[in-house]
Amino acid sequence: MNLETNVQPVVLQDKVGMRAPMLFAGVILLGFGFLYSLAGTALGRVAFPDQATGSTILEAGHVVGSSLVSQPFADARYFVSRPSAANYDPMAAAGSNQARSNPDLRKRIDAAIADVAAREGIARSEVPADLVTQSGGGLDPHLSPAAARVQIARVARARGLSEAVVARAVADATEGPQFGVLGQARVNVLRRNLALDASQR
Repeated sequence: MNLETNVQPVVLQDKVGMRAPMLFAGVILLGFGFLYSLAGTALGRVAFPDQATGSTILEAGHVVGSSLVSQPFADARYFVSRPSAANYDPMAAAGSNQARSNPDLRKRIDAAIADVAAREGIARSEVPADLVTQSGGGLDPHLSPAAARVQIARVARARGLSEAVVARAVADATEGPQFGVLGQARVNVLRRNLALDASQR
């Protein structure tokens, strides 16, 4: 016996509707591209207000620098920062990428050692390495306490202060390792120079 069925053929659509994907893309773009970034920025400003604005240092309402970025000092009254392969330009932050065996690097360091020794009135063997070498980013704002100490006599003489006063200022400005274990003791050059200026006003 033949059974007749009344089955309608199913027509498959070969075009996918664009409404759902476009809506999903819009939600993702708005949520993660805008709202997430906005929330992250706002949270950073609330939780870390100093770092979120570049750790800038203000003097009389004007930005004079950042505690995280080195800058050059030529006057004898100031502590000198580390050399910079980026010429102290934050937009060009980089190291020299020269190997220790590079003759140009050796020549530059040798000349820098002679310059620092003459400037500070010390023997070449007493010149700390961080006064003649560049950091990886080229903008390290800190010096080792040893590199700050060899500059005390010059800074004190130029400012008309006793070496003991400047030495105490350096000791007071020396920061310990972060969280007590990360890194080494260091002195922020810009903050130290500004503090000395402030103490003599």
